[in-house]
Amino acid sequence: MCDTIVKVTEDSVWFAKNSDRDVNEGQNLVWIPSKSIGGDTTVACTHINIPDVASTHAVLLSQPFWMWGAEIGTNEHGVTIGNEAVFTTAGYEKTPGLIGMDLLRLGLERAATASEAVEVITSLLERHGQGGPCSFFDPKFQYHNSFIIADPTSAYVLETAGREWAVEEVRGARSISNGLTIPAFATKHSDVKVSKINECTLRQSRTQELARVSDSVFGFMQTLQDHGSNDEHPNYKKMNGAMAAPCMHAGGETVNSQTTASWISHLSPDAISHWATGTAAPCVSLFKPVSVREPVNLAKAGDTSDDSLWWHHENFHRKVLENPKRYRPLFIEERDALQQQWIDDPPTSKEAFKIGEQALNAWTENVFSVSASDLRPGWARTFWNKQNVAAGIRWHEPV
Repeated sequence: MCDTIVKVTEDSVWFAKNSDRDVNEGQNLVWIPSKSIGGDTTVACTHINIPDVASTHAVLLSQPFWMWGAEIGTNEHGVTIGNEAVFTTAGYEKTPGLIGMDLLRLGLERAATASEAVEVITSLLERHGQGGPCSFFDPKFQYHNSFIIADPTSAYVLETAGREWAVEEVRGARSISNGLTIPAFATKHSDVKVSKINECTLRQSRTQELARVSDSVFGFMQTLQDHGSNDEHPNYKKMNGAMAAPCMHAGGETVNSQTTASWISHLSPDAISHWATGTAAPCVSLFKPVSVREPVNLAKAGDTSDDSLWWHHENFHRKVLENPKRYRPLFIEERDALQQQWIDDPPTSKEAFKIGEQALNAWTENVFSVSASDLRPGWARTFWNKQNVAAGIRWHEPV
């Protein structure tokens, strides 16, 4: 479950996305250089191999650890794409095809403009279809996909159902969540029941309004950190946790998804900037300046607690979730001040990740030095206890 936002203005394009996935699925920032290929070769995507192309563009991806594709990414030309799971009445194919994250990466590697990326994705969709497991933890879980595809001068919403698709150019602000939004296509293909369960209409309405009034990097950060109209902290529901807001937190008895990575891009013909958390939960994360041309050597996260930035932050984030009212004041003002300092005078990516890691270590020490009651409802505590045990988080003591 995700939210992807775009805003097209007279002189630039804003892009913002929260990637919402399984809570223990580490998501990594991955830099991949351009390449030229000789002869007839294939590329091994997540579930199938397809013919390769003669050359590809350099890309930066926000990639769930187990798949070939990515949830979010950009390329050396400023083409930037985010995908969304959508649930439709179109049936799934009997044999695996490309998953939406594969299509996203292929669009970035093979297109120099947003309109070219639309052509790449739709032609591959028609040829190879989409399908196969979309979750590391639940091999039966699959879905169809929608995309926001942007470049420095334009943006498109592309929605799919099986091998069918529809595209719409964006004017002004637009957001997509986990339901179809192009009217005629949505009427034909929407699975209304699933869309209601994942509360995509509520989130899409909220992000659409926030995008309309956002006009700065900090403004779009606040949009992705949003927990609802009047809520500073997550509002848990028994069925699906805190799924109704852009900054999504798991903790339900039936359906669960967590914001596992966040990204913002400001695209214009004169300058391109990208900001990525490299961590879950934007409400307690730092957005770091990143660039396709400035790789950073980061330890890769997996599905259990390890030495990666993603899991270092996850230990901190999961403690804060127990009692945000008590723990957030221990670090949030310093976080916001550092974030604004970087916006005003961005460091290099390498410097930002180094400073960010030092700050995270200090904030973690502050949070763990204070005792506080877990304020979450019982069903949310139960869910997170199980996830922490599965992830091997050492500080956790099951109750």
